[in-house]
Amino acid sequence: MRAKLYAFIRRERRPVTREQAATAIGISPKLAAFHLGQLVDVGLLHANDLTAPGRRGPGRAPKAYTLAPAEWHISLPERRYALLAEMLTRAVVSSQPNEPARQAALRVATETGHQLGERARTQRRLGRLGPERALTAAAEVLDSYGYEPDRASGAILLRNCPFAQLATSTPELVCALNQHLIAGLLAGLGAAQLLHATLAPTRAGCCVQVHTDHPATPSPTTG
Repeated sequence: MRAKLYAFIRRERRPVTREQAATAIGISPKLAAFHLGQLVDVGLLHANDLTAPGRRGPGRAPKAYTLAPAEWHISLPERRYALLAEMLTRAVVSSQPNEPARQAALRVATETGHQLGERARTQRRLGRLGPERALTAAAEVLDSYGYEPDRASGAILLRNCPFAQLATSTPELVCALNQHLIAGLLAGLGAAQLLHATLAPTRAGCCVQVHTDHPATPSPTTG
């Protein structure tokens, strides 16, 4: 529950009241206040008094919560190193005799994304998708895998890379794997003709963005 509260405030990137946080994750304001207080106590959040100077009355002063500026070595923002390790392991095990290692990894990333997208399509009972519904569905699935998507006009911008540490050390491979994973996910959702995953390496966050105006998705064997 505290992880959900922290993730919500991280996504909002603005001061958040206990009522707003409670509504966002579906709990009571009283319970939200307790858990927010715990996050303040361990230094993950700051609490700012909303009462104007000289106007404080009886009772607890209303507060707004913001992220603490310090960097913490915890799994927030979300990381998915196990998923990356699984893809690379499958690439080694399933590689064909004359298949280069990079090609095998990108193939498996596309296959993995396709499986994730198909699973979400079945669970959510998605029918025929138009561009806007496809963007919404893709953003929801990407959010569930830690990409922290932001909807823009005809696009989804990804503020977090679930493989961030390895993307920093080996960006050419990991960013390509990200691109193929997301392209496969879009295909599994039934949105491959509507949405496209392209590399945007100069952006903060994930090196991939999803949008509606690119001519083609990457093939499973290039990138």
